[in-house]
Amino acid sequence: MSSAATIGLTCRSTYSGKGQAMQNLMVDFIISLDGYGAAEGWPGYWGLEGPEYLGWLEEQEEHTALMGATTYRVMSGFAADMPDEFAGLTAMPKVVFSSTLEAPLSWANTELVDEDSVEAVRAMKRDETRPLRTLGSLTLCRALLRAGLVDRFRVVVFPVITGATGRDRIFDGYPDVALEMVDSRIFDGRLQLLEYAPTVLDGPPLANQPND
Repeated sequence: MSSAATIGLTCRSTYSGKGQAMQNLMVDFIISLDGYGAAEGWPGYWGLEGPEYLGWLEEQEEHTALMGATTYRVMSGFAADMPDEFAGLTAMPKVVFSSTLEAPLSWANTELVDEDSVEAVRAMKRDETRPLRTLGSLTLCRALLRAGLVDRFRVVVFPVITGATGRDRIFDGYPDVALEMVDSRIFDGRLQLLEYAPTVLDGPPLANQPND
């Protein structure tokens, strides 16, 4: 099962200090209850995707998907083996950040960027015409969050604990982050969507309070 194989959309734009409209960037994951993005031997979506959730995925608006080299290799392989199932993702504009891959990439509608991902995404937020969404890519997501570029952080929690077989721990290496909930819902009576506006902290909130 590949990690964080879902993608979605947020509609609100942010603004730069000069008043210039900037595209919204969302980090989007699917996770087990204990915070894994994948598990050995389990089927895709842990075998728990239902019609309501799949229908919601089909309704997502257009955006540009951002990923690293590992996610690209996995997802492009899936797209080559199952072209009908991945037709929507193949048609979507995609950007891969990697210094190891070489252009041209074989997956249609995919651009390779070999410069610093943080600075590249900062420019994309200013210049892109579509919202931006990460696809898997744990290292990329951590870097973008640390840099303060992430406007929304969304997870869909699947009701399984994969302590014995889980891999790709989503939150390892993260800074402390305060999360303000902006949306939540339940799919098919069992999958929980949680969407937050993140604020990266220098430390626990109480440590930042002035002394009386």
